[in-house]
Amino acid sequence: MEYFTLARVIHVIAVILWIGGVSMVTTVLIPAIKKMKSKEEQINTFEQIEGRFALQAKITTLLTGVTGFYMLYELNAWSRYLDYKFWWIHAMTLVWIVFSLILYVLEPYVLHKVFKKYANENPEKTFEIMHRMHWILLTVSLITTAGAVAGSHGWFLIK
Repeated sequence: MEYFTLARVIHVIAVILWIGGVSMVTTVLIPAIKKMKSKEEQINTFEQIEGRFALQAKITTLLTGVTGFYMLYELNAWSRYLDYKFWWIHAMTLVWIVFSLILYVLEPYVLHKVFKKYANENPEKTFEIMHRMHWILLTVSLITTAGAVAGSHGWFLIK
């Protein structure tokens, strides 16, 4: 198997695990936690499960970025950043940057502390804001994924 094909396989599997995990957190985990009675149970459950997923998300976003940029390099496709019909490449890069910033910088150094503080003060509002943010990230990720699949197979919304 050539390296490019291997990179594409790793890229797709990493995206499936990463965005699939975001979907699970958004549509299953947070709604279940919001129904729990005690704030201690909500906070502990969320931190325990999200903490485990954070490692998977860090690994899969790293693999996604490395393989994505490798494929751009191998195809010498950098000029696609200058062509608006390849909007999905811009979107993929932006989604990757946002998630990487959240996972590697904001979550460990800022968001974890902010979450603890506000979840203890007002868990209902904290989980509602977090849920809304997850929905935004998931929606943008799914639009980007759909655009990337269509665009990489030659279907462009804009000619």
